[in-house]
Amino acid sequence: MGSERMEMRKRQMSVQQESAAGGTAPAQQDQPGQANPRGSNACCFCCIKSFFPLLVYRDDRNRKSVSLILCSPKPTLEEVRSWGQSFDKLMCCPAGRNSFRQFLRTEFSEENMLFWLACEEFRKENNKSVIEEKARVIYEDYISILSPKEVSLDSRVREAINRNMLEPTLHTFDDAQLQIYTLMQRDSYPRYMNSPAYKNLLNTLSEQSPES
Repeated sequence: MGSERMEMRKRQMSVQQESAAGGTAPAQQDQPGQANPRGSNACCFCCIKSFFPLLVYRDDRNRKSVSLILCSPKPTLEEVRSWGQSFDKLMCCPAGRNSFRQFLRTEFSEENMLFWLACEEFRKENNKSVIEEKARVIYEDYISILSPKEVSLDSRVREAINRNMLEPTLHTFDDAQLQIYTLMQRDSYPRYMNSPAYKNLLNTLSEQSPES
C-alpha cells in the first residue's frame, strides 16, 4: 500500500505540473483539467485538447451551464481579452489557468488552484479502489487541518467530507471544489484582472498584434 500511495502521489503531481504548463500531455494520456470528456462523467471547466470541438457542460446539480471555448497553449490577444469577460473563460483556458496560478502563488494561495485541479483529475477515475486512494491523498493534502496546503472551507462542507470519507465516491469533493472555485472567482480573480501580471501580458500581446 505504501508503494501504491507513493506512485499515486507522483501521478497527481505530474498531472498538476502538466496542467500548469498549459494543459499539454502525451498523446496517449487523457488531459487533466477541464473540458476533457471522462467517459460518462462530465467535468467542470476542464482542460481541453487542442483538437476537441466546442463543448457545453452542465453540472450534476444544474448550478451553472457554460461553454468551454478552445484556447491554444500560448494565448492569443483575443483569448487574453476574453479572460476579462468572465472567470469561467479564464479557467477553461490552459494558459489562463497557468497565468492565474502564478498570480495565486504571489498571494500565497496557490493551493486553491492545486486543489481544484486535483479534484478535476480525481473525478475522471472509474476504479473504486483508486477512487478511495486518490480521495485520501486529496484529503491529506488539502482538507486535513495538519496539511500546510489546507484550503479554506466552511464547517458544513468540511463535516460532509469527513462523513463521506468513510466511503469516498467521485462526488466526495464536489461541494468543496465549487466553494473553492467560487472563492477564487470572488476574491482572487478581480485582483488578478487589475494586476501587473495580467496588464503586462495584455499590453505585450497588443503590441505584437497586427492590429496595433
